[in-house]
Amino acid sequence: MSSSATTPPAPIPVVVAGALGRMGAEVVKAVLAAADCELVGAIDTTPGKEGADVGLELGLGELEVAITTDFEGALCQASQAARQGGAAVLVDFTHPSVVYEHTRAAIAYGVHPVIGTTGLSPQQLSDLAAFADKASVGGAVIPNFSVGMVLLQQAAAAAARFYDFAELTELHHNRKADAPSGTCIKTAELIEELGKSFNPQQVEEHETLASCRGGQRESGLRLHSIRLPGLVAHQEVMFGAPGETYTLRHDTIDRSAYMPGVLLTVRKVRQLGGLVYGLERLL
Repeated sequence: MSSSATTPPAPIPVVVAGALGRMGAEVVKAVLAAADCELVGAIDTTPGKEGADVGLELGLGELEVAITTDFEGALCQASQAARQGGAAVLVDFTHPSVVYEHTRAAIAYGVHPVIGTTGLSPQQLSDLAAFADKASVGGAVIPNFSVGMVLLQQAAAAAARFYDFAELTELHHNRKADAPSGTCIKTAELIEELGKSFNPQQVEEHETLASCRGGQRESGLRLHSIRLPGLVAHQEVMFGAPGETYTLRHDTIDRSAYMPGVLLTVRKVRQLGGLVYGLERLL
């Protein structure tokens, strides 16, 4: 009786944009530790790092993957090198000012974008979804890769049926560029799917300090942003009713908490036919 060995699937080629940043460095480590993934590109604009080995820069040993500032060049190279491994995947943790162009470029090169950078507007998301559909390239925009945060959002959406008053507060490190966070906006959007209004006016408010009551959405939900060194990423949703409050809170203590969600998305994104928004769409 003869037997034939089954050839294991080729690893998923992964390019990391923002590779020397705090989140990007965690992604590089997670990709290296995943047997079904292969790091094929590292993009970063940190001055003086062009051409350096990303592994040496992150204290991981030599990886023979050079840091580049040429975003489209890295996408082109990854697309051409994918071969039997299938289409490459881009994981982007960069900056709100460039995330739209990065996502669109990845789709154009047939590289599946996994976007952790927040700051995309609803119109930009709509434009990217249409472009991905036209190109038949799956992609994912994930405001938060934490499974715990997804659970908070689902609990908040369920609680909203029973409360007419709610406010959201997000707390992040003081190097976060956008406010409110994409996660907080996504939480508000999930609550608003119920189709009701919140926080009916009880008194004629007067702010002696502009915006101290936070930003108010059309639904009436109020969003507050806090930026301080020492924080990582935290969110609180507080509901109120006569005689009680109900508070949901999630705290990210370390960025490693996001890596299971990142790897899950990397593994699923190539099977998608278009762009999805939110980790809950993949769970």
